[in-house]
Amino acid sequence: MNIKALAEKHEEYIIERRRYYHAHPELSGEEKETRAALKKDLEAMGVEVTEMKNCYGLTGMIRGGKPGKTVALRSDIDGLAVNEDTGLPFAAKDGKMHACGHDNHMAMLLGAAKILTEVKDELCGNVKLIFQPAEEIASGAKWMLAENVMDGVDAIYGAHIWGNFDAPLIDVTPGNRMAGCDTFTINIEGVSAHGSAPNLGIDAITVAAAVINNLQQYVSRINDPVKPLVLTIGEIHGGQRFNIIANHVEMQGTIRTFSRDKSDEGVMRRIIENTAAAFGATATLDYQYMTKPVINDNEQLNRLAHDAVTKLYGESGIGHLETLMGSEDFSFFGDKAPYVFGFIGSRNPDKEGCTYTNHHEKYTVDEDVLKRGAAVMAQFSADFLAETAQ
Repeated sequence: MNIKALAEKHEEYIIERRRYYHAHPELSGEEKETRAALKKDLEAMGVEVTEMKNCYGLTGMIRGGKPGKTVALRSDIDGLAVNEDTGLPFAAKDGKMHACGHDNHMAMLLGAAKILTEVKDELCGNVKLIFQPAEEIASGAKWMLAENVMDGVDAIYGAHIWGNFDAPLIDVTPGNRMAGCDTFTINIEGVSAHGSAPNLGIDAITVAAAVINNLQQYVSRINDPVKPLVLTIGEIHGGQRFNIIANHVEMQGTIRTFSRDKSDEGVMRRIIENTAAAFGATATLDYQYMTKPVINDNEQLNRLAHDAVTKLYGESGIGHLETLMGSEDFSFFGDKAPYVFGFIGSRNPDKEGCTYTNHHEKYTVDEDVLKRGAAVMAQFSADFLAETAQ
């Protein structure tokens, strides 16, 4: 099977579908029309489609002509609440935008489906296509897993298009790829007093400042420096009036790490509570575990992904994107089967607009890379099925 040639054959289709989905974004948990369009696209190829009942996800199944295992390919489908400013003729409106590139993911997976349906008689097993909603709120993967979407799946491949990674390179680097994301809320309780007599109160704002400073000491002086850790306080609300000692402050933030031993929560709680106590205040920590880290740690899948790229585009088609502290809920699928996760470069200074990063209101991509992303998905699938059938 000549997957590269088939990707070239379907390039126009892939780009057309990217532009359609780009023009019609829907927010997380609202992807009703997106799902309907995807269902129509898949059924037009003769792909067997299943819709999720508790969310707007759906799957497609391509059944191979020979017995074997099942490999899954995943795309996310939701957009962001961003006012698009790309100037593209197919730009989205109404304050919604595929600013993270999920329109490209859908188009590439549809392209892979086009390729695989043409060679399905040669496949030694099945390919499951997973179109996942609500990635941006780190919920969609869990919603789909609750409906047993990974039952019978032996491996899964996912990829993300990336704005500061050069086109047309594809990254399938082993090891740490994207950090896990936890969120937290800190509440500090002090005592109100007149601003002219701070000694009669306990200033929750002063305590909050001390807590923030001490939490950063955790990053620089307690955490093992060879283990990446980012701790961010993104919101802080407190005080009632300019001349009143604040009796309450609420702060919200996030932790990004590759550790899953839950030690961060314990250290943070100790720092927060003891810092507040030193000022006579009290503080509580509400810690929420959101996403796990994405780590390419399966040797077989790492090799197959690398070889899929080089088989199609040579060693020059491989690039390396540095480990990211951003997060993805793709790794929840890894609770059910081994996975590998890649990145596709979309940055091209020679093409207008293709230099902005994901989530930027001007973000767009070099569409020449889309056929490559689709081809690698298809090649990886065919190669995994062939190797595991031996």
